[in-house]
Amino acid sequence: MMTLERLRAGHADALLAFERENRTYFTRFISDRGDAYFAGFADELRARLAEQDAGVCHFHVIVDDHGELAGRVNLVDVEEGAAVLGYRIGERAAGRGMATAAVDEVCRLAADVYGLSALSAVVTLDNPASTAVLRHNGFTAVADARIGERPATRYRRRLTPGEGHPPSD
Repeated sequence: MMTLERLRAGHADALLAFERENRTYFTRFISDRGDAYFAGFADELRARLAEQDAGVCHFHVIVDDHGELAGRVNLVDVEEGAAVLGYRIGERAAGRGMATAAVDEVCRLAADVYGLSALSAVVTLDNPASTAVLRHNGFTAVADARIGERPATRYRRRLTPGEGHPPSD
């Protein structure tokens, strides 16, 4: 069981602890945020919240059934009814379906609350779990891509308000 909460200033301590705890784990799949991110975390969070207030991004934290922050799922670069989806699940919560459920919920929010009509995401080829999350949630591969030096695939999903959950593979 998980709950998706819109990011707020009150998440700061738990979010920083989550990012620190999972830093090495995340670098297996995505680029490291770097030391400057952690040193300037308070400023980073304020900037993200300002972007959210301006409507150009929608940030969420994933809270598990014990009330612990277990992941993040974000919609960034909101423009012309579309946004880029990004998500990360902490190592302790990985493999339990939490990413699939969180992406499903953010797709519903994107269509029904944020008024978006399409989402895209990019996943490296060496991250089959994340690819499975996207496919399970109705995303289809649309182009080759790169994340840094790593080969990746760009995925896309059209959204329809009130459509509910997409059929799974």
